[in-house]
Amino acid sequence: MQPRSLAIEEVPGFENGPHIFRLSGPLLLTTVAEFQTRVRADRSHNLVLDFSNVPYVDSAGIGTLVGIYVRHQRDENGVSLVGVNERVRTALEISHVDQFFRFFDTLGEAQAKRECHSGPQSNPPR
Repeated sequence: MQPRSLAIEEVPGFENGPHIFRLSGPLLLTTVAEFQTRVRADRSHNLVLDFSNVPYVDSAGIGTLVGIYVRHQRDENGVSLVGVNERVRTALEISHVDQFFRFFDTLGEAQAKRECHSGPQSNPPR
């Protein structure tokens, strides 16, 4: 049985680099409240969410991600998701919200791309 709690860790980065939250556990109706609170308190314009340890999301989790997108849609880099597994990616695709985010395989890749692009994005979210 998979855990039904969500751990949220702020990952230290470089000054002026992306603000990174690492999630561990499912993003569900029962776990989104603290996540929403933490992300809403974030005032950065460069947000990366590490989903490497998120086994699945439900509709409440997807709704929370849409809210995060809306809040950050005018930011230079929007919101990036890292390490999204096939199950989560499929849920985002079926709900047609995958288009709102940039996806990276690793945190290092996301940091490198986001730190070197300080201007508007030339590539649309994938």
